[in-house]
Amino acid sequence: MKNLILFFLFISISHFVTKAQSDTITQRLDAFLIAANKANKFNGNVLIVENGKTLLQKSYGYKNFQRKVLNDSNTVFQIGSITKQFTAAVVLKLQEEGKLSIHDTLSKYFPSIGYTKQITLENLLTHTSGLYDYVADIDDQDSAISCHPINKQLVLDIIFKHDLYFTPGTQYRYCNSGYFLLGLIIVQVTGKSYEQNVRDIIFTPLQMTHSLFDFKHAADTNIATGYQEITNTYENEASAWRWDSTVTYAAGAIFSTTGDMYKWAQAIAQKKILSTKSWKAMLTPHLSNYGYGINTDSIFGKLAYTHGGGIPGFISYLCYYPQEDLTIIFLCNQGWFGDALNSMNADVRPSFFKNLLK
Repeated sequence: MKNLILFFLFISISHFVTKAQSDTITQRLDAFLIAANKANKFNGNVLIVENGKTLLQKSYGYKNFQRKVLNDSNTVFQIGSITKQFTAAVVLKLQEEGKLSIHDTLSKYFPSIGYTKQITLENLLTHTSGLYDYVADIDDQDSAISCHPINKQLVLDIIFKHDLYFTPGTQYRYCNSGYFLLGLIIVQVTGKSYEQNVRDIIFTPLQMTHSLFDFKHAADTNIATGYQEITNTYENEASAWRWDSTVTYAAGAIFSTTGDMYKWAQAIAQKKILSTKSWKAMLTPHLSNYGYGINTDSIFGKLAYTHGGGIPGFISYLCYYPQEDLTIIFLCNQGWFGDALNSMNADVRPSFFKNLLK
């Protein structure tokens, strides 16, 4: 993913090139993505905006190959782990309202588990809890369970039957369990579902009208079919492995469009929804440069807030450069666990994007 980030950093052309060169770069970028789509390495939507100007907004490939329906600007994709940004924002909003504190220990909400006294909500937010990741127990053979609604107690049993990997706060280990638990805590302190909290606190105020949770019962017909693999001769649909939203829950259940994700990026840019203090806390890096549901990275010396997602049939990427006011969004209905657009990365070389600046 980092190679891809490096390439698109140079879309911030106002600092390096003229408008004529800007148009040329956009054209070459489009040509690159067309080639990537033809090579079966990218199938989805792209939105790149700098200083309020759309540099590229385009769809590539099919929303549904069997029915020959093309992706368009309204296509809805599962964003996977980018969901964690929304969960973190809801937690911080509830802290502002005095309903919880990120310094609360997990024992306040799950008192029957002994080691929860060592873990704070901040540990959950920053992947420093040491908890076992429940996702590690799910593979292809578990589709009969993971592709249908599950009892949340089943996930709790998986998480808490394991010892901690390390003393909380001492190490970074990416963990979906932390965000699953945060979703349950949000329900405990509000009396409303996790999903309703996200709608009330984020989706509705930002008018993210094309973002949703439960794709199986959604009325939106724009939801893309996810594919594990696409070749010139066949498409391997991932629907048999598509996890139910009760499984991904607060760690990865959201479906959205590039347009709605840009509204969220603007919320980060303009510090909407949350107080300035909360945004500062959310964007402050901890171990491994991870804040609350967001990576705070430095790419070619440029500050960037990023997160990706990978789940059966979908991969996603959101990046915002605050100094350049540059937003990069990729939503793809092709991929698998951990893909994170790696098939494209292999074709992106430093010499390629440097040549775009000539």
